[in-house]
Amino acid sequence: MRKLNKQKGILFWITGLSGSGKSTMGKKIHKRINNLYGPTIMISGDNVRKIFGLKGHTKTQRLNITKKYSNFAKYITDQKINLIFAVVAMFDQPRNWNRKNIKNYIEIYIKSNLKKIINQNKKKIYHTKKIKNIVGIDIKPEFPRRPDIVIQNNFKLTTEELSKKVIKKIQSIVVNR
Repeated sequence: MRKLNKQKGILFWITGLSGSGKSTMGKKIHKRINNLYGPTIMISGDNVRKIFGLKGHTKTQRLNITKKYSNFAKYITDQKINLIFAVVAMFDQPRNWNRKNIKNYIEIYIKSNLKKIINQNKKKIYHTKKIKNIVGIDIKPEFPRRPDIVIQNNFKLTTEELSKKVIKKIQSIVVNR
């Protein structure tokens, strides 16, 4: 339970491996977050890459892009707008920066087994030899050490069931807002 700064928006930073269900979760909880806590934007790392033409997938490039995501998130939340940001961002450095610099930061980790993600094959990135620098395959991920919320996605529950779990956990964190 934490008291949030009412002069800032809330950043719901959803992280996990590609294909773990981050964007799906963000979309599922968006309306409820908007109703509970006010104006909310939902965006994914893929959206931001496309909008701003951010290229590159090496570890260094990913880290630099994730720093831009964090700065963008701070800019939005500083304007009293909540942001659900679904992004791989499997690096400690930007998550630590977020905790230090974004007043209302809630980290949500969608934890999934890589083999199960590959078997789901939703994004089709794991079954092609053309794509390089995949976090979890070519780049060793830095899994969150102390996320506020951990959701185990073993692909047995529906996205609706998982989103209800996320909302319940968010509400237990944001009770004093």
